[in-house]
Amino acid sequence: MYSLYIHIPFCKQKCRYCDFPSITAVSTLYPTYTNALVYEISLRRRELGAININTIYFGGGTPSLMPINLVTTILKTIYDNFTVSNNCEITLEANPGTIDFSYLHGLKQIGVNRLSLGIQSIHNNLLKILGRIHTFQDADITITNARKAGFDNISIDLMYGLPTQTMPMLQESLTWAVARDIQHISVYGLQIEPNTPFYTMCKSGQLSLPDEVLVEKMYDYINNFLPQNNFHRYEISNFAKKNFASRHNSAYWQDKPYIGLGCAAHSYYKQKRFYNTHNVNEYISQCLNDTLTYEQEEILDKKSWMEEFCFLRLRMTEGINKNEFYQKFHCNIYSVYAQIINKFITKNLLTDTGTFIKLTPLGMKYGNIVFEGFLL
Repeated sequence: MYSLYIHIPFCKQKCRYCDFPSITAVSTLYPTYTNALVYEISLRRRELGAININTIYFGGGTPSLMPINLVTTILKTIYDNFTVSNNCEITLEANPGTIDFSYLHGLKQIGVNRLSLGIQSIHNNLLKILGRIHTFQDADITITNARKAGFDNISIDLMYGLPTQTMPMLQESLTWAVARDIQHISVYGLQIEPNTPFYTMCKSGQLSLPDEVLVEKMYDYINNFLPQNNFHRYEISNFAKKNFASRHNSAYWQDKPYIGLGCAAHSYYKQKRFYNTHNVNEYISQCLNDTLTYEQEEILDKKSWMEEFCFLRLRMTEGINKNEFYQKFHCNIYSVYAQIINKFITKNLLTDTGTFIKLTPLGMKYGNIVFEGFLL
């Protein structure tokens, strides 16, 4: 089974913290970009054959900027070229400031069965600081409309550690979220990335960020509050009600093959990793002229594959299955990582359950330290 990712690189406005490959573009590019995607889908079919697709994910950018008829064209082309499972999870990322009931109803009619809403906060002053185009009222109405349209699998993104954000503000966002009958919550700490407005503002002292002590308290509150309200933590930043973990994202963390379509989209299968050009116009030109080539290809050697398998699996609360490690790499995990595993067990960052090696709650908090240790 493969997962399929479709990158939609268009945004009405770039958020101040975002370093994802996206552009602010006029809508006249949307049909041309769709034609390019249709070409790439047929190209991947020729390369891979009628592979089985278990999840489809429209990410971005802001996929909900694409008109329903273009999303329909993309999905129809996928169904025409690949074998899509009957229970395929089909997710579309949406910005609450770009969709209404009619659009949501249209998505449901064409087979989209999971929504991922970038809400980030319920406080309008924080949304303005972040450069979001929606208000809290937009977000609240969007969830109501999604329910009316028939969606019963709704995920939202929230953020903490934001400029001027206080603990009560975070608590209010979380309390609202669990009261809105959604199934999945992703909560991310703000990261200041190079080549973003926030990075420039931070360097010049214009960004008022919470101190490390408050950010840690926010982290602790999130990881106590959500499990107490029936959201199981299944990955470092992701919480879901029973049976609602993201199957698509879990495929990434479980070393399963995936195909990326669109500019800047990454693919991974048979220990090979590759991605398309990040330039939207170049991607379109290559597709329409039948000259699409990968920006970069990498065949993972056993060492690199082993490293990635370990730190991706450790992101999940179940951790590394020792039997699965042996089946993949034909060796016992302790024959490679005994020193590192024992070191982090002593520091209470890892635990060995007999079947799994996984992060402790403390290890979840300081996961990057453990991940570095698994680099050979």
